[in-house]
Amino acid sequence: MPDGTSPRPGLADLGAPTIDWPSVRRVLVIRLRSIGDTVLSTPTLIALRRFLPNAEIDVLLEPWVAPVLEGFPHLTSVIPVHNGLPDRFRTARKIRRRAYDVVFNLHGGSTSSFMAFATGARFRIGYSNHRYLQFYTHLLSSSADFWQRPITHSAEQQLALAGFAGVPVDDRPRTSLAIKQDAAIDVESILSGYNIADRPLALIHPTTAFETKRWPARNFAELLSHLNAIGLYPVLVSTPAESEIIDDVCTYATQDFVHLPGLTLPQITALAARAQLFVGNDSGIAHIAAAVQTPTVVIFGSSNRAHWHPWTDAPNAIVFDPLPCQPCPGYRCEQFGEPRCILNIPTSKVIAEIEKVLAV
Repeated sequence: MPDGTSPRPGLADLGAPTIDWPSVRRVLVIRLRSIGDTVLSTPTLIALRRFLPNAEIDVLLEPWVAPVLEGFPHLTSVIPVHNGLPDRFRTARKIRRRAYDVVFNLHGGSTSSFMAFATGARFRIGYSNHRYLQFYTHLLSSSADFWQRPITHSAEQQLALAGFAGVPVDDRPRTSLAIKQDAAIDVESILSGYNIADRPLALIHPTTAFETKRWPARNFAELLSHLNAIGLYPVLVSTPAESEIIDDVCTYATQDFVHLPGLTLPQITALAARAQLFVGNDSGIAHIAAAVQTPTVVIFGSSNRAHWHPWTDAPNAIVFDPLPCQPCPGYRCEQFGEPRCILNIPTSKVIAEIEKVLAV
């Protein structure tokens, strides 16, 4: 919350035309990129919906991540934008015909900036570090300027754009996702096939795209033993392409677990809601679990924990080994040659945080 010593930036403060919100009929939110980015946009969508209960609110997403928001009650529609110029031009024509009044670009890259401009909306709102600034009508300097704090979370960064335009965001809503009934039924059927439908579950996500964010497979295997000992049956999720990491966990595991590769995103969301605990690396799956109010323990390596920690009121904890080089881009460890920030975290430290979260 601001300390009141200086006013927040807003459209009127910049001498720009303010938005006549009662006349707004259609709003588009552009949020390209990853699962985590999409989940962390839900506070902004919630703030918009409660401010504009009768408006049409659409979101533009990449098609592979669009299922994350299936059934989300605060949206009118989810519009996928595919790769390739012909598909993008078709999407541009579609959103142009929608005649949006206001567009928020929560991403800021070349494609998203082009899409914002293509809408022809009177108000096109982004950040001053977005690509193609001439495509926007209003630009916010930074979320730090809006919130009057030097460090802000990704969810706050997205909320700030809405607040900049006049949408009430001071309560900073938490992430939320819908549980699709058909996905929940599918999950129960899958669990029944493994004879674990009636057991308390721990959802484990031991994979990530970057080695600098991936806790060792041996440690996850040790963790499985503890989870079994406290009565939580471990269920591991991954994409089929990440099977090698799961194989490594199998090599060291001494306790039973179930691996469910290739679940759809709505099924992972339903499984997360069904679980009593989530433990995993910093990833989009961790944000899904937090958004459905599952107690969550997230293990951090190279990534910025102040920017990416779970945005939830559910019990949660982050585990990390503080090093002066954190955070870093994470493509490789430039400091040590191996990602000590994630490799140095002992299993005992994760177990201690699990006990605290479950005690809550």
